[in-house]
Amino acid sequence: MDSADADPTAIRSIAVTVDDVVTALESTRRSDHRTVLRITPPFSGRMRARLHRPNGDETTGAIHLDPTALVADPPPYPDPDETADRLREAGKYTTDRHHDRHAAAVRDWRAGVREAVVDAVDLPTGSGPHRVEIKRLG
Repeated sequence: MDSADADPTAIRSIAVTVDDVVTALESTRRSDHRTVLRITPPFSGRMRARLHRPNGDETTGAIHLDPTALVADPPPYPDPDETADRLREAGKYTTDRHHDRHAAAVRDWRAGVREAVVDAVDLPTGSGPHRVEIKRLG
C-alpha cells in the first residue's frame, strides 16, 4: 500500500450507522469486551466506519474509534439491579414489572445515544489530532 493511502489526514468525513454507534457503546458497557468502530486503509476523503471487536493482533493500520468519542456525554447504561431497587422501594416489585421497566430504560438509553451522536471527531495521527466530519447513516 502506498504511504499516502495509509495517511489518515486524507480523511474528511466518516460515514457511520447510528445503530452501529449504539451497538458498540452498549456492547462495551455491558461486557468486558471492547467494541469499536473501525476505519481501514487505504484512506481517502470519505470513509466508512464499521463495528469491530479488536482481538489484540491488529497490524492493519486501521483506526479504532471508541464509541464514546462519537457520542456527546454518553449517559450511563441502565443497571437492572438499580431498576429492581427502585421498584422495591416503591413497593411495586414483580418480575414482570422489573423486566418491563428495565426494557423501557434500555430503550430510552438507546434513543438518548442516537440523539447524541456528534458532528465531528478528532482522529489520532502522527502529526496530532485530525478533525473529520461524522455523517450519520440510518
